[in-house]
Amino acid sequence: MKPHHYRLGYRSDIEGLRAVAILLVVAAHARVAWLAGGFVGVDVFFVLSGYLITGLLVQEIQGTGELRFAAFYARRLRRLLPALLLMLAGTCILGWLLTAPADQPGQATAAASAAVWASNFYFAFSHLAYFSPGAETNLFLHTWSLGVEEQFYLVWPVFLVLALGAWTGTRRSSSPARLKIAMLAIFSISLVLCVLWTRSAPRLAFYMMPSRAWQFALGALVFLYFGAPAATAGDGTPLEGLAKSRRTAMLRLAGWLGLGLIAAAALLLDGDMPYPGTWALLPALGAATILAAGARSSTFGVGRVLSVRPLQAIGRVSYAWYLWHWPVLLLGATLVDMHSAANRFGLVVLSFVFAVLSYYVLETPIRRNPRLVARPRMAVLSALALMFVAGVLAIYWHNGAQYRMTQPEQLRYVQVRSDAPVIYRMGCDDWYHSAEVRICAFGPAHARHTAVAIGDSVALQWFPAFAEVFDKPGWRLLVITKSSCPMVDEPLFYPRIGRQYTECGEWRKNALRRIAALKPDLVILGSTYTYDFTQSQWTEGTKRVLRSLSASTAHIYILRSTPIMPFDGPACLAPRSKLYAALSISSQCIALANNVRSDNVYRWLGEAATNFANVELIDMTDTVCPRGQCRAQQRGIIVFRDSQHMTATFARSLGAALATRLDLNTGK
Repeated sequence: MKPHHYRLGYRSDIEGLRAVAILLVVAAHARVAWLAGGFVGVDVFFVLSGYLITGLLVQEIQGTGELRFAAFYARRLRRLLPALLLMLAGTCILGWLLTAPADQPGQATAAASAAVWASNFYFAFSHLAYFSPGAETNLFLHTWSLGVEEQFYLVWPVFLVLALGAWTGTRRSSSPARLKIAMLAIFSISLVLCVLWTRSAPRLAFYMMPSRAWQFALGALVFLYFGAPAATAGDGTPLEGLAKSRRTAMLRLAGWLGLGLIAAAALLLDGDMPYPGTWALLPALGAATILAAGARSSTFGVGRVLSVRPLQAIGRVSYAWYLWHWPVLLLGATLVDMHSAANRFGLVVLSFVFAVLSYYVLETPIRRNPRLVARPRMAVLSALALMFVAGVLAIYWHNGAQYRMTQPEQLRYVQVRSDAPVIYRMGCDDWYHSAEVRICAFGPAHARHTAVAIGDSVALQWFPAFAEVFDKPGWRLLVITKSSCPMVDEPLFYPRIGRQYTECGEWRKNALRRIAALKPDLVILGSTYTYDFTQSQWTEGTKRVLRSLSASTAHIYILRSTPIMPFDGPACLAPRSKLYAALSISSQCIALANNVRSDNVYRWLGEAATNFANVELIDMTDTVCPRGQCRAQQRGIIVFRDSQHMTATFARSLGAALATRLDLNTGK
């Protein structure tokens, strides 16, 4: 059997496609509103890796009859590790200087996992607690995709050798046909797993390599079916005429279609949709068709556009830019106002400068170092040693941050994060773990009057004030709460768990039924304004909730959501380094209470309440943010325990003011 000879030289369209992918990712992370789906650039990178790595490995096996594993891993490590370690070192140092000590242990743990290409495991299996900072604030979140890629590099060579039947070391044994079948099997099995996990275990679907393997396999299939020289007739002469021209025209059209699919994914998708699942087919198939078209002609059609010099320059440093853009944006957010598009653009430019320096000063010299090229085993061992050292240093940072958190100047700001209403320690809120309605009761069971407080965590942050108001003879207070579950009868996709929040809808229906059966004297309900509902959903969904309560309740109050801060309260107040104090322009920890979205939602709630005589709205914003200014600390009390929840101590101090708005007097 004659070996198959494939082409895998430099292709300018691939470099340009890298540029498109990184531009989409950076735009999404820089909050370009109309490119919220730019995260699909990562899917494009996965398909590209499958195409290129499969091509390189198949060429080596077909050409030599064997695969030099040490040489392959050495090439990958020389290409990827130096820039990664540089980014980790720079980000860890700046993270130590600029972030709050209480946030640093989690950052350090992620850095340690990133140093050994395992951060996707860290983010997939890290403990998800409602009141803990989200993964989106982690400086090393973006390294999850590098973990997926490196795990792909680890297993792919072994798989190819087995699939080609090349383990005997002879060219005769290699079987491209069997490899195609194996790739089709991986594509099918992994895609099915991806779809199933997106529904049942979305974090695994997003972060883990088995549910992403179909994208690498898709790239491999493009190489196996389109990477060979142009088709020939039976006697070996090239096919000419109409058939060839039609094929060329179809491939050119496919290239433009592929670019359109990637653009459609970036424009249509956002973080409020289940992903990856079947939606990931859009960017993946888009990248695949561009690769297929360019395999036969990368100088015409979409290939010509992708080959322009600016895209070539960006594509060349795309890996380094991917490494630097995310930590620069997050660290920049500790110093400047990220609501400003100019500030975000400036940080993007700064990250690109870092990428260019990394590529030319570090990456390229190391990748081409003759000594490392000639001694692949030494390169691999050196890389492993550096990874180990980087992991140890990250753990050292973790331990140092833990120690700093115990020091007197930091302890107050660490402890205040636990200053939450007692209802969460009583088990009133089961979050997304179940739809069970758990009622926490306060006051005598046979009291004459009953008040019910129901809503999400932003509404029930007021519980200490409620407790002050209803701590009086003849009253009983019942608390019914579920975090991130609005008092709006509408389906809700919850990005934090990556799926439809079905528990919320079921819980709300059962909770409203329980309240109606109780026939309380008074109900206070509320939700944060940040849910991504339309005006119609806010008004109609709220009407349905009020309709289920109004006939059985004497009085219903809708509590306006408190403002969301652009900063984390304790983190903003906690002492940091002198560098932070010198550079930060937002260190006063003050924000304006005015918010267009909040005003709109409050108005829509008012519209929903107009048809109900016993419904009234309450706005406590002026007590939380006097004179329109929200401060992290008032009267010596820390106001916020994060960016959106008040401390229990501060909420309790507003009890008298709330009683006045409710037309109640705690002395009665």
